[in-house]
Amino acid sequence: MKALKKVKHLIDQLLLIISITLIGVMVLTILYQIFTRTFLSFTPAWSEELARLLFVWISFLGIAYGFNEKLHIAVGLFVKKFNEKIKRMIDYMTKVLIIIVGIILIYFGTEFMLLMNYSTMAGLGISSSFLYAAIPVAGLFITMNGIGLLFVKGLHQEYDDDDAAVEG
Repeated sequence: MKALKKVKHLIDQLLLIISITLIGVMVLTILYQIFTRTFLSFTPAWSEELARLLFVWISFLGIAYGFNEKLHIAVGLFVKKFNEKIKRMIDYMTKVLIIIVGIILIYFGTEFMLLMNYSTMAGLGISSSFLYAAIPVAGLFITMNGIGLLFVKGLHQEYDDDDAAVEG
């Protein structure tokens, strides 16, 4: 189990490094596009499409990473009204739903990616599959993180009301 945790931690770190790198490349691409449009009076055809491609990948990878770090929004007011047994049941069902959504993203994302294999992104000259591959890849990470969440208590980060009052 310890080796599995170490592998999962390495995968999570890799996901974070890839996401941060993609954000940096996207920012540089947009800055280059702004510079060429403003000072050189032309816009490279590939820059907007590359920025869009990177944005899609960053978004989907961010969704997957958010599940790992328990960062997604929760409606705790409703759940807090139940007793502990029902809270645990809702927590478990939610984690199972996360895994199901991940599997759906893998299955249908792969089908859609293969369907778009013959379509080309005009500005970049590459297959549209590169854009849509973000869906099954994120589904894989969401499924892995959902399974990992089954072994930890709670689904969302806990915040004390006292800490919020001090900061506010």
